[in-house]
Amino acid sequence: MQRTDSIVIIPTYNERENIENIIRAVMALEHGFHILIIDDGSPDGTAAIVKTLQQEFPDRLFLVERSGKQGLGTAYIAGFKWALEREYAYIFEMDADFSHNPADLPRLYKSCAEDGADVAIGSRYVSGVNVVNWPMGRVLMSYFASKYVRLITGLPIHDTTAGFVCYRRQVLQTINLDTIRFKGYAFQIEMKFTAYKYGFRISEIPVIFINRELGTSKMNSSIFGEAVFGVIRLKWESLWRKYDR
Repeated sequence: MQRTDSIVIIPTYNERENIENIIRAVMALEHGFHILIIDDGSPDGTAAIVKTLQQEFPDRLFLVERSGKQGLGTAYIAGFKWALEREYAYIFEMDADFSHNPADLPRLYKSCAEDGADVAIGSRYVSGVNVVNWPMGRVLMSYFASKYVRLITGLPIHDTTAGFVCYRRQVLQTINLDTIRFKGYAFQIEMKFTAYKYGFRISEIPVIFINRELGTSKMNSSIFGEAVFGVIRLKWESLWRKYDR
């Protein structure tokens, strides 16, 4: 039986080193968040660990298993639809590798539930550059990518590729999720841009992003390229699209 208004969606692929610890960290928070793991056929047994933990958290931990790597964007879309069907009011995105601190979840929740935001972003760049243990080249690439997105799209957000986000359910109900096309980090840009064009209120909450200590990063040049070149098409197509709520 659902006993919370909030669910945290965590996509996974080969996260056996992190998955139990991240689940326990979220479960220990006072708010009582539920968790939905979307696992893309991890060959390292990530899903098996989740299934074991489901015996401990039967009413709070859920798992959707998919065959093969289908992309970050499609994982979140599947999670959003799952959560909307179950009437959650606040739906979160979060990574499995502790780059997003679970202790910041209540701050994102407060921004939406109490302070009036429709979308709350855990932002690395709203108050300077708050990134730990990233190579300088990657920090600069990420920071200037967000600057580039702001320039092309006019999106008034400092951290456009952030993957630590809280959405009110009304936002995800309004956006036609089947029209979201990007699968990599450009997915994060497209979701924020679409919410902005619909007139939803977006807030940025400063967080400290800590590079993973365990497991392997899923970032690659093709994912970054999609984000760089996809925003031009995103902006162009928005000129001919109506955003009626």
